[in-house]
Amino acid sequence: MYQHMNANNWFNLGEFIETEGNQLFVVDTKDRDEVLLILHGYPTSSFDYCKVLPLLTEKYRVIVHDHLGFGFSDKPKKASYSLVNQAQRALQLWKQMGIKKATILAHDYGTSVATEIIALHNEGKVDLEIEQLILCNGSIHIEYSQLRTIQKLLRNKWTGPLVAKLTNYPIFKKNMRNIYFDKSKVSDEELEEMWSVLNYNHGKRIVHELTQYITERYLYWDRWVGALKTTKIPTKIIWAKNDPIAIPKIGELLASEIPNNEIYWMENTGHFLMLENPKEWSKLVLKSS
Repeated sequence: MYQHMNANNWFNLGEFIETEGNQLFVVDTKDRDEVLLILHGYPTSSFDYCKVLPLLTEKYRVIVHDHLGFGFSDKPKKASYSLVNQAQRALQLWKQMGIKKATILAHDYGTSVATEIIALHNEGKVDLEIEQLILCNGSIHIEYSQLRTIQKLLRNKWTGPLVAKLTNYPIFKKNMRNIYFDKSKVSDEELEEMWSVLNYNHGKRIVHELTQYITERYLYWDRWVGALKTTKIPTKIIWAKNDPIAIPKIGELLASEIPNNEIYWMENTGHFLMLENPKEWSKLVLKSS
């Protein structure tokens, strides 16, 4: 059912929840006691999880939302898209939904949102019992990240607004396809659906603002890497070996720094591991320690 789900089907699965004056799009599968909270990546959305949702629901109640500025969530022109604010919004959303205990899974951009949550948790400021943390291919160690040219241009305060304006589907398609290991694993139709979600409600116009997260990764490096070094939360690291952005070195470093962790490698897999090899990825997520 989910394997060929389009953006419209995904939209119909979700609902909007108002958090801090903005509408956040949320998919909540309900009907399970164990909760898995997912923080998605950049520049995509919760739609990244369309192929794995039926596999994850064998064990979990899955809750995945679009960060503000992404996917079907609101995209206000004047808003703070800081990762720190995205973490606070996620915590507020989960609190509104009555979530008391959960596993947090994060990929790409979402790993920075997650590390801010861990930093707050270490400070005793999070009213949520985090049973486990699962980290997948994110540039937490930004110094080793192999940023795409388009990311560098979007991040720049002079070129960013212009590049955002000029970005179109062919550019998006090329950049996305290049971060898959096996290019045949993503069809033109899938990429068109991803683009339609990104550009929902004129999302393209703020993509340069969302790209400022890269600057924050440098700014909060000590806080976020430090949080992982001191967390007591059991952590699972699932890393694609052929990711051209969040290279294996980052996964190796995290495994050497996080006190209570297990690392699992996915061979022949690029950046979007849950889309490229959904069954293998889901099996690792569900695997008991």
